[in-house]
This record gives sequence, C-alpha cells and structure tokens, in this order.
Amino acid sequence: MSDFDSNPFADPDFKNPFQDPSVTQVRQGGAPGLEEYNPFTDANPTPAGMAPKTPAPTINTQPAIMKPTEEPPAYSQPQAQEQTRAAAELLRRQEELERKAAELDRREREMQSLSASGGRKNNWPPLPEKFPVGPCFYHDITVDIPVEFQKTVKIMYYLWMSHTGTLLANMLGCLAWFCVDASRGVDFGLSILWFILFTPCSFVCWYRPLYGAFRSDSSFRFFIFFFVYICQFGIYVLQSIEMYALTNTLTGLNRNIAVGIIMILIAALFTSLAVMSLIMFKKVHAMYRTTGASFEKAQQEFATGVMTNKTVQTAAANAASRAAQGGFKEQI
Repeated sequence: MSDFDSNPFADPDFKNPFQDPSVTQVRQGGAPGLEEYNPFTDANPTPAGMAPKTPAPTINTQPAIMKPTEEPPAYSQPQAQEQTRAAAELLRRQEELERKAAELDRREREMQSLSASGGRKNNWPPLPEKFPVGPCFYHDITVDIPVEFQKTVKIMYYLWMSHTGTLLANMLGCLAWFCVDASRGVDFGLSILWFILFTPCSFVCWYRPLYGAFRSDSSFRFFIFFFVYICQFGIYVLQSIEMYALTNTLTGLNRNIAVGIIMILIAALFTSLAVMSLIMFKKVHAMYRTTGASFEKAQQEFATGVMTNKTVQTAAANAASRAAQGGFKEQI
C-alpha cells in the first residue's frame, strides 16, 4: 500500500517536461507570426517557415459517364429485314380486315335499303324508262362481289366490253370492205350476225357465270365459265389468224389503203383479245383453286339445282302421275 500512496511528482529526480529549455524558448519567444496565423482565413499572410498554400483543385461537377468497352452487337441484316417484313405483313392484314369490315357494313346497309324498298331491281342493261323492254339482270360488282375479287370481275367486265367493241369494229370494217368490193357482202352479213348473236351470248354464257361464281362461290358456275371461255379463246385465235384477216388485208392494200389499214387494226384487236383472254383465264383459274371449289362440289350443286328447280319438279310430278295413272288403268 505504501507504493500506491506515494506521489511520483514529489520525487526529487522527476523532471517536468514542460520545463525543458527548448519548449520554454518556443513558448516564450516562438516563431514570428505564429500567434497571428489563422489557418481558416486565406487573407492572412503565410507564416514564416511554412510553405505557401496551394490553391485547391477545381472539382468537376459533371456526372460521370461510363463508356462501354465494347460496342453492343448489331442486329444482322436478315433479322432486321425479317422484322420489317413481319411488321409490314401485320399492317397489311390489319388494313385488309378494316377494309373487309367496312365493306361488310356497307353491304349490310345496302341490303337493308333494298329490303326496305321491296327487293333488288334489275338494272342491266341500263335502258331508258320509256323503253318497251326493261333490264334483265341485276349488276353491281361492289355489292355482290367480295372485295378480294372485285378487281378481277371488273377487268372481265371491261374485257367483255372490249369484245363487244371489237365485234362492232369488225362489222364497220366489213361494211367499208363491202363498199369497196361488192363481192364481200357475205362477210358483211356474217359480221352483223356475229355482233347481234355473240354480244348477248358472251355476256350470258361466260360473264354472268363468272359473276355468279364469285358472288356465291359456285363450283358449277366456274366450270361453265371455263368451258365457254376456252371456246371463245379458240374463236379469237381463229379470227386472228384466219385467211380473211390476212389475205383480205393484203388485197385491200392494193385496192384501198384506208380499208386495208382498218382490216389490219381489226386483226390486231382480235389478237389483243386473245392474249388478254389467256392471261385472265390463268388468273381466274388460280383464284378458283384458292376458293376450295372442285368437280365434286360442281356435281353436288348441279344435282341440288336440278332437284330444286320448279320446272324439273313439275315435269317429274307430271311424269309420276302419268305413270301411276297408266298402271292403274292396266290393273283395271
């Protein structure tokens, strides 16, 4: 306990560190300017013996932008083209659906207006109201024909009009030829017959079946159109290369240049009709294959049409009644 109660500073050999001469000198005299130095102000002079203050570095306040070490992988050109093609296809389908919806809405309103007015009235051929014969057919491509087939049906209608115009031009050319050469009266008479006969027959025999086939998706009407149209194409070819379109033209050039030029133009018209008929035949046949029509469907439609025809039903009923009456009389 005596060791703990003793005072170490009362030891005569203990030296006070603050009594050291060097510390006392600095404390009493000190370095000049040390008392006035304020480290928190920049205006005070730098004390002697100290290095001058260096200005603080400017701090950049802009945000740090990290630059990639590698460029992102670019999409390959086929992938980009595929995406563009897919987007274009989706846009096309959307436009097609919107167009079909608008067409269906329009047709529904048209049918409602027709039903309100008492049904569809025949409007073709467009004849005057005071004409003794009225229209025989109802013809409206925008109402009866689906949107995807309207362009084709319109082209076929214009082709039929070209057919009629060519027959009229052939009649006029034969008339001019008859005026130059009186021995060509037979050709002029045949041209009149062709114009009078083939104009309505072509409309009824191949254009109306095509119109009805696209309107009701009828396989039977398609087959009627194909059969008649092939025959007409053969007639166009024969009329284009027939002797009257060649020899008569050469003869006409020797006698009358104007008539010869007319005959050459008529031959060119028949040739153009033959080419256009072949092109449209292939186009309609391609569409026919996409509609799902077939020969079996055509047979079924024919059988159904025959059985539901009132004339056929009446004839069958009369035949059955006559057969029954004959059998009854034989029994008697």
